[in-house]
Amino acid sequence: MKSTRGFTLIEVLVALAIVAVALLASLRAVGVMAQSGSELRLRLLAQLSARNEIALLRATKAFPAIGVTTAACPQGDVAMVCREETKSTPNEFFRRVEVRVYLPSQPEQRLAELVGIMPREQ
Repeated sequence: MKSTRGFTLIEVLVALAIVAVALLASLRAVGVMAQSGSELRLRLLAQLSARNEIALLRATKAFPAIGVTTAACPQGDVAMVCREETKSTPNEFFRRVEVRVYLPSQPEQRLAELVGIMPREQ
């Protein structure tokens, strides 16, 4: 009898199935990393918008009135909305300002939040 060397059809199919599963898993991982990267970019831009709002209040030496204001605060090519909530503090010479940043299309998902304390100028 003649002995032939090589793989049987079953062995080749099993090897292809294993490779296919590994490739699908790696493709899924790449998709998740891409989505995480875009989410991270949005959160970074939102943090910059919140910092800009607090910096504007400090630069103008504003002592904001108690209440809630909402304004557009675009950053880069992304349209965002900043919700600024001003609260009183136990010391009447300070106000607590909370800035929350959202996408206009997703107002329930907060991208960033920053809290600042504003002094009253004397």
